[in-house]
Amino acid sequence: MAIEYDDAVATFEWDIPDDYNLPSVIESHADSFGDRVAVYFRDSDGTREERTYDDIRRDMNRFANALAELGVGKGDRVMHLFPRHPDGFAVQLGALKRGALLVPCSEMLKPKDLQFRANDCEATTVVAHADLTEMVDPIADDSPLDTFISLDGASGDWQAFSDLLDGQSGEHDGPAIAAEDPMSINYTSGTTGNPKPVRHKHRWMRCFELVNGPYWWGVTAETDFDDELLWATTGTGWAKWFWSPVGVGLTTGASQLIYEGEFDPETFLQVMDEEGVTRLCAVPTQYRMFTQVDLSGYDIDLQSALSAGEPLNREPIERVEEAFGVTPRDGYGQTETVALVTNYPGIDVRPGSMGKPTPGLGTTIIDDDENELDAGEIGEIAVPVGCPGIFDGYYEKPNLDEKTFSGEYYRTGDLASRDEDGYFFFEGRADDIIISAGYRIGPFEVEDALISHPAVAEAAAVASPHEERGDVVKAYVILAEGYDANDELVDELQSFMKAETAPYKYPRRIEFVDELPKTSSGKIRRIELRQREVDQFGQ
Repeated sequence: MAIEYDDAVATFEWDIPDDYNLPSVIESHADSFGDRVAVYFRDSDGTREERTYDDIRRDMNRFANALAELGVGKGDRVMHLFPRHPDGFAVQLGALKRGALLVPCSEMLKPKDLQFRANDCEATTVVAHADLTEMVDPIADDSPLDTFISLDGASGDWQAFSDLLDGQSGEHDGPAIAAEDPMSINYTSGTTGNPKPVRHKHRWMRCFELVNGPYWWGVTAETDFDDELLWATTGTGWAKWFWSPVGVGLTTGASQLIYEGEFDPETFLQVMDEEGVTRLCAVPTQYRMFTQVDLSGYDIDLQSALSAGEPLNREPIERVEEAFGVTPRDGYGQTETVALVTNYPGIDVRPGSMGKPTPGLGTTIIDDDENELDAGEIGEIAVPVGCPGIFDGYYEKPNLDEKTFSGEYYRTGDLASRDEDGYFFFEGRADDIIISAGYRIGPFEVEDALISHPAVAEAAAVASPHEERGDVVKAYVILAEGYDANDELVDELQSFMKAETAPYKYPRRIEFVDELPKTSSGKIRRIELRQREVDQFGQ
């Protein structure tokens, strides 16, 4: 499908029924086309499983019945921690059918990260893969968690997901759920303090169907999915999982691929070839690594290639175009939003551009006084407060809500400019968030962990340009008395960080310095350190 942009903007309407919720959408899909495969699952050994929409509805309701017996109800918080898994949708949908809020967690987190999340939102239930339960066990007694459910096995206090479903009815009469009821708490990194609990309502899923589906993926509920297979390479613990596999794949009734294995360019290309993927969503780092492989050896027939997380540079765009005949199309948004800016189907892609604002959002670029800026001027990407496509607040954080929504706009913290034709171009962060291979990393998290090492007296973390990952974490370190700068200490600090934080957060580059640039009030001038990195490593 190709979009007539001006017509789409002029005619867009927010059609969100008052009683909208994702479990009811799945019930409707199962009634209409229950035998359609919703999930083609493939593990790293090549074993394949399938789940139809009938299967997902049945297991959603069976799990909801089990949760009801365990006392899980409306408003309760259910954490989940599992890799891409054939039962992942059933877990999420079953909890939602009980009116609970999902709290997704990445398997790359550490026990202390899980403990913070559990305590911060007062989660009482956790669903984890059997291989990951050891991440929860050490923090169980120091958190509100009291119900433990395990995928693919159980031991100790953990109850097996399969055992809980055994004998349960495939129908469930749960609490009434409305579009304005809370649905999820997604934790997102900030420049200071701990991750923030972004609260979304059930309407979020309808917004993805109305925006991300047609204006990025190029699909709607009316698409003929008989010859379509969608694949978003994201994991279950990230907002991108809700952006695409849940928010587009499930809402539109598509068939999609879920692959369990870790990223390897040759393996991913082979999987696309063998499974017949027609629409792919990957991160720029993955596209860059695809271009290091001989693409001529794969028979891949893509209709769409999507990229998100950070700007995609010209070389991988041209290589994918040459090999597969499709142009990778960037999309931009946040954990807090739907797609705000996209290279929509049919657009004349301009390398380096995020595309144009999606219909209905009112996305614009403003200055510090909330004045909209003209073409060529750099300002902050912003969305009018009250737009259905953005989050409605932080979970039980009224002070944060007041700070975030007190003006006319929700300010994203990302800087951009627009050209005379309305194309947006990313210009950097208004704050100090580091985006590496699509992961958002708050410098505070890195610095806080680093200074817990006895060798580190002070540290500052910034983004450092990298050819494949876009940026990597660079740490400037002032050593404590008695320690000497050397390669062995770099290795030691990196190993320490991998044990203390999620692996993607560790500093891939470390530089020992005698002092850090600071403002008169003592704040680190990370902007100055970032410029040093740009000067050394280029954009």
